[in-house]
Amino acid sequence: MAVSHRFCTAPLMDWSDRHCRYMWRLLSKHALLYTEMVTTGAILFGDQAHHLDFDAAEQPLALQLGGSDPEDLARCTEIAEQWGYSEVNLNCGCPSDRVKKGRFGACLMAEPDLVAECLAAMRSAASIPITVKHRIGIDDMEDYPGLTRFVEAQAKVGITTFIVHARKAWLNGLSPKENREVPPLKYEMVYQLKQDYPELEIVLNGGINSIDECKQHLQQLDGVMLGRAAYQTPGILAEVDQALFGGDPGPTPAAVIREMLPYIEGELGKGQRLSHITRHMMGLFQGVPGARRFRRHLSEHAIKTGAGPEVLEQALALVTDAA
Repeated sequence: MAVSHRFCTAPLMDWSDRHCRYMWRLLSKHALLYTEMVTTGAILFGDQAHHLDFDAAEQPLALQLGGSDPEDLARCTEIAEQWGYSEVNLNCGCPSDRVKKGRFGACLMAEPDLVAECLAAMRSAASIPITVKHRIGIDDMEDYPGLTRFVEAQAKVGITTFIVHARKAWLNGLSPKENREVPPLKYEMVYQLKQDYPELEIVLNGGINSIDECKQHLQQLDGVMLGRAAYQTPGILAEVDQALFGGDPGPTPAAVIREMLPYIEGELGKGQRLSHITRHMMGLFQGVPGARRFRRHLSEHAIKTGAGPEVLEQALALVTDAA
């Protein structure tokens, strides 16, 4: 199944869950959505449905895996294909201590041959695309030569799509939050990668905050991936289809909320709490009169026992009244 990486949303731990992705899909039909990172152990030994379940409306949808055992990754890739995912992505970019102790995430950039073995096993296990997300480097690794060594090792086993976070990860001395902000962005290094390996699909991640910036990067690269900007100001996704794919304009935030109501009804019927869904909607009206009142109403009332769709309708009225 061919998927477009022209515009993607990033895997965001604790953020890009299935409720968030359902809302994102309402905003853009063409964006490729990624799950949170799921470890191989969670899939093989945990509650598979909890980690892998998604609504068919979320497609195209990619599963991001965390792990470093080729056999485990192959088994999880096979399961992901059976579950209906459009792609499986291997995480080689997360810098947290927990990830490092588990020998996956950004620390794997120091072991390009092991990563190649993992990706080769994943490719053998399924027919859906297998991709990798990584940094431009880690710690004192040589800058560009280290990056190209890593990429070439994966290309040799048939990987053609590389999602590159244009910052180094410092595994000692910086927290995960600092690793998203302190190391300088080096877009020119990712541009150079595309120039030197034109046959590869290179997707840029890191520090992109607007559709105009996406357009600039797309002049030199195959795709862009937005994380925090997509989450904190989800209205940006309503611009994607028209601006980047020549499609129809996306819906207004009010229209998205109205489209979310039947979904919320269904999820509450399965025992979900309203706040687990509405927490992803806080930024929908960023910059709109009444946005603060909207957020406050959801914060105060969605957490209450028995809270239902009427809470969201009340919050929406506070924005539309102010507008």
